[in-house]
Amino acid sequence: MRSEEQVGIFYTAFSYFLWGILPIYWKWLGDVSADEILANRIFWSFWFMLLFLFVTKRWKNFVSYLKSSLMKKKQVGALAVASLLVSTNWFIYIWAVNSNQMVEASLGYYINPLVSVLLGVFILKESLSKAQIVSFALATVGVLILTISYGQFPWIAIGLALSFGLYGLAKKMIKVDSAIGLTLETMTVAPFALIYMLYLTAEQKESLFQLSFQTDILLIGAGAATAIPLLYFSKGAQQIPLYMVGFLQYIAPTLTLILGIFVYKESFSETHLLSFLFIWAALSIFTVSRMQMARRQRREKKLSA
Repeated sequence: MRSEEQVGIFYTAFSYFLWGILPIYWKWLGDVSADEILANRIFWSFWFMLLFLFVTKRWKNFVSYLKSSLMKKKQVGALAVASLLVSTNWFIYIWAVNSNQMVEASLGYYINPLVSVLLGVFILKESLSKAQIVSFALATVGVLILTISYGQFPWIAIGLALSFGLYGLAKKMIKVDSAIGLTLETMTVAPFALIYMLYLTAEQKESLFQLSFQTDILLIGAGAATAIPLLYFSKGAQQIPLYMVGFLQYIAPTLTLILGIFVYKESFSETHLLSFLFIWAALSIFTVSRMQMARRQRREKKLSA
């Protein structure tokens, strides 16, 4: 294996490791409401990314892209939609973690790749392979087991998978460096986040700089906690094949599931296990089929070269 690819695997795996243990950070803010954490996460992520662009000398690229994108209605629309979707995804995840529903949150990120492909079928008119059809059937059974057993649809899992899948579709229209993309997305919703933070300060007297010093630092640090994994991912994913990225992405929900069960003692019944077994079987078939397809395409490219 090439050294460049080894570095890419390390950076990508490390980014998913950080995402997997991120619930620990939100648990430290368990006394703060999910909406207040979200507002701070958006606001401080924006300022952290601006600082990052200055330090890495990408400020001119950011300004240039901003000027050009403002002239294109589709780009502006896609940016607004992406910003709302990622904010929705962040809120659901933070709320799920701090309401002791990390197991269901991990389920959402397990089924996210399948939901993304399904969105591609309905919105982009892509076709499904036989392996993908089998994967969807197994995953559907897994979700139905939870729904029927508990009499409640797993809306947290589906909400996370759908919001992130739709976010990925919106991002296809914003072809830009990930660091600049995150800056633009947080910039779009940062004014609303600031207004909400000011509202909390005026009405409830419980916003930033009026809490404990430790809580204030954690809220400000949410910006770095959000951006750092993405920056590692963007650096690593460029150096490895797409199928490898798809394989490594399961690190994050696996770590979240482990934390939920063994650290935070969330319920994981036999019904949960049966449901997850169907999901894991679906993902195994799905991942293997994508890896085989990617290898076949690489061989065909070599033969045609």
